[in-house]
Amino acid sequence: MLKLASIVIRVNDLPAQARFWKAALDYVERDPAEDDWVVLKPRDADAPCIALDAHHSERVLPPRIHLDIYAEDQATEVRRLTELGAREVHWDNLPVDADYVIMEDPEGNRFCIVDRPDWSGWERARD
Repeated sequence: MLKLASIVIRVNDLPAQARFWKAALDYVERDPAEDDWVVLKPRDADAPCIALDAHHSERVLPPRIHLDIYAEDQATEVRRLTELGAREVHWDNLPVDADYVIMEDPEGNRFCIVDRPDWSGWERARD
């Protein structure tokens, strides 16, 4: 049996990216940050950790992998994340009825905010 425990994101500015992702997801440091590594864990949920690796990596578009983050109030979360430094990504091929908004963190790492108004927590995400 396997369990997805952590998703690693390569970053250039570890302190800034740690601040962004902690505020974005309400995560906390699992252990004190090192100079080039920090693992952020959910404050109150059984969900995967986000590990930030201060190691330069070329940005490739479209990315081969991205995060889907569920939101009960998508519009509010998109505004909040924008205030934290994220940017909305406009894509010409976005379906008219898309239930997601494509965004990127302050360093350009992509993620989607998926509209899930009936979602009430991590347990439902596994259904």
